[in-house]
Amino acid sequence: QVQLVESGGGLVQPGGSLRLSCAASGIIFSINDMGWYRRAPGKQRELVARITSRGITNYADSVKGRFTIARDNAKNTVYLQMNSLKPEDTAVYYCNADISDSLQYPSKVRWGQGTQVTVSS
Repeated sequence: QVQLVESGGGLVQPGGSLRLSCAASGIIFSINDMGWYRRAPGKQRELVARITSRGITNYADSVKGRFTIARDNAKNTVYLQMNSLKPEDTAVYYCNADISDSLQYPSKVRWGQGTQVTVSS
């Protein structure tokens, strides 16, 4: 059993900050790419940021300069630091990770349950 659990969401005023965490637990041999996605009201799910096992990052244009993705491989955890939050950042945020539980078999993409981020005054 492998699970991803997000935390850190909540209500914040415009211009504020939040730090999301996503911890993987269970039988884990290795974790490849990890990322954060979000689904805003009335919109499709979109990629926010991703990070490879070597630390190479990519960001959506809408969050560049405001959000930072990082990972702690020793803790099997990925973070999303969100600064200068805007109302349009309001969404359910999901973490995603490509995880292997065996040296023999291919890895499998896993999803967290999501955490709500609401930016409002």
